[in-house]
Amino acid sequence: MIRWLYNIGIFLYGLCIHIGAVYNDKAKSWKTGRQFIFAALRLQIKRQDRIIWVHCASYGEFEQGKPLIERLKQQRPDHKVLLTFFSPSGYQHFQHYDKADYIFYLPLDRRHNAKRFLDIVHPQCIFFIKYEYWFNYIHEAYQRHIPFYVVSAIFHPDQYFFKIYGHWFRLQLRKVTYFFVQDEASRQLLLRYRIPQCGVFGDTRFDTVIETVKHTQANETVRRFCEGKKVLIAGSTWEPDEKLLHEWMLTSDYALILTPHEVNPTHLQSIARLFSDMPCVYYTQAGKGQDFSGIRVMVVDTVGLLKMLYPYAQIAYIGGGFGKGIHNTLEAATFGLPILFGPKYRHFKEACDLIDCKGAFCVHNAQDCIQTLEKLSADASLLRQSGENARKYVAQKAGASDRVLDYVSRFQTGSSDLDN
Repeated sequence: MIRWLYNIGIFLYGLCIHIGAVYNDKAKSWKTGRQFIFAALRLQIKRQDRIIWVHCASYGEFEQGKPLIERLKQQRPDHKVLLTFFSPSGYQHFQHYDKADYIFYLPLDRRHNAKRFLDIVHPQCIFFIKYEYWFNYIHEAYQRHIPFYVVSAIFHPDQYFFKIYGHWFRLQLRKVTYFFVQDEASRQLLLRYRIPQCGVFGDTRFDTVIETVKHTQANETVRRFCEGKKVLIAGSTWEPDEKLLHEWMLTSDYALILTPHEVNPTHLQSIARLFSDMPCVYYTQAGKGQDFSGIRVMVVDTVGLLKMLYPYAQIAYIGGGFGKGIHNTLEAATFGLPILFGPKYRHFKEACDLIDCKGAFCVHNAQDCIQTLEKLSADASLLRQSGENARKYVAQKAGASDRVLDYVSRFQTGSSDLDN
C-alpha cells in the first residue's frame, strides 16, 4: 500500500514539474535535461564499461561527493565514474567536471525508470551522497545484489523515516548495503530502528574544503579593495542578513565584502538601495586602476568566487540563518576565520560543532550581531583564538573519504571488520 502511494506521489511530482516548466525556468531545465536521457545513456555507456555510480542531489552534495570521486579515479583507474544530479543547480554547475566520465540527470524515481537505468548503466557499486533516498532505485539495486552505499549520511528523529508512519520507509533503508554516517547520534538512531549496517565515518566535505585552501588563487581586485582595511566577508546572504549587516556597518570601521546567495537584478537592486548611504562598488564594475581607499562595501555580483575570497577577511558571516537554514560554514572555518550566523543552524552538525569549540557565534538580531562583532574586533586575542579554533576543527575532521573507500574495498573483498 505504501509503495503504491509512494509511486503515485512520484508520478504527481513529475507531473507538477512538467506543468511548472511552462513558466518556471528551473522546472524547465529539470524537464528538458531528462528528455531522451535513456537514448543518451545507451549511446555513451558501453557494455564493457566497469561503472561506479555516484549520485548527488545538488551543488552542496557534490562538494561532499567530489573527494570520493577523485579518490575513486586514483584507486580504480580501470573503472569509469557515472555522476548524476537531481537538481539543475548541481548539473548546470558541474556538467563539465573532468573527473567524472559520464554526467547525467537522474531519471525520476519510477519503477520502470530504475529498471531501465540499471540495465543500461550496470554499475558495480553505487554511492548516494548524504540526503536523497529514491526507493525504487534502492529496491532495484537490492534485487540485483549491487552494493549500495550512502555516504556522509546524517539522521535526526524528526525525519519521516522515524515517524509513526515511517515503517515502510525504514524497511527500504534496510536494503542499503551500508550507511557511512557523520556522527554517533545518527548511528544510534539507525540502530534503535534495527538498521545495523552503519558506522561513523565523518563528513567527506571536510576533505573538499581542505583541498580548497591548497588551490586558492589570488584575486587582485579584492586584494586591492581590502588593502589597509579590516574586513568582514558575508557569504550567501539573504535580505534579513543584509539588513543586519547594514546596521552594524553604520557604527563599524570595518569594510564589507558582500556575496549574496542570489545575484539576480532584483536582489542586487535591493542591496544597492539598502547600502546607498555608504560608498559601494560592484565587483564586476571595479576597474583595474580604481581607487578603493574610500569604498567600504564591495558587492560580489557574480557566482563562484566566495571560497577564494575568505583569505582577505578577518571575520566571516554566513547567511541563511534567518530563513530556511545557514549555508556552508566550512570554507570560512578552513581559512581560520571566526564565524557568525543566524539562529537557524541546529540541523547543521558542523555549525553546532563550531559553536561548541568556540569557533562560531550565533546572533539572533542586529543588536546581538553588533555586540558580538564589537567584542571580536576589540579583542585581538579572542579574534585570533576563535579563528584558530575553527581551523583546527576542520583539520581534525579530515580523512572521511579515505576511510569510506578503505571500508568499501575490504567489504567487497569479504574482509571488512571495522568496529563501528
